[in-house]
Amino acid sequence: MRSDGARPGLLRRRDGVAGRVRRDGGYVTAETAVLLPALIALMLLLVWGVLVAAAQLRCIDAARVAARAAARGDADPADQARKVAPPGAAVEVVESSDTVRVLVEAPCPGIGRLAAPLKVSAVAVAASETANEANSTGRERLRDDRV
Repeated sequence: MRSDGARPGLLRRRDGVAGRVRRDGGYVTAETAVLLPALIALMLLLVWGVLVAAAQLRCIDAARVAARAAARGDADPADQARKVAPPGAAVEVVESSDTVRVLVEAPCPGIGRLAAPLKVSAVAVAASETANEANSTGRERLRDDRV
């Protein structure tokens, strides 16, 4: 017996009632062993999400650059888009009579074998300035003919 009259394994509380000592040894280690892989997986998922968002923004910028260049009539707007787009991006420029449409698609790899690879894409449409100039000169000529 101990000097306070309690048996081994018992702990005397302030109110004088003795109770069993609860040992929590090992619970923290087990909880950490379960929680740590989940936190690492969450961190990887968040980093992957940021990378996908960055690739999407680069596609949007590349489509916008190419649409502006094609609308102005610059040479090779697809090449200008590839300079801004993520690596491996495909650029498609479609010119119609009064607009220019640019589609940029880029692969975004997954996290190893955990996630399937994604494709991010962006579309930009711009009014063709060369078509607008031709239309405006035609209107001016029409107005000149009427006078």
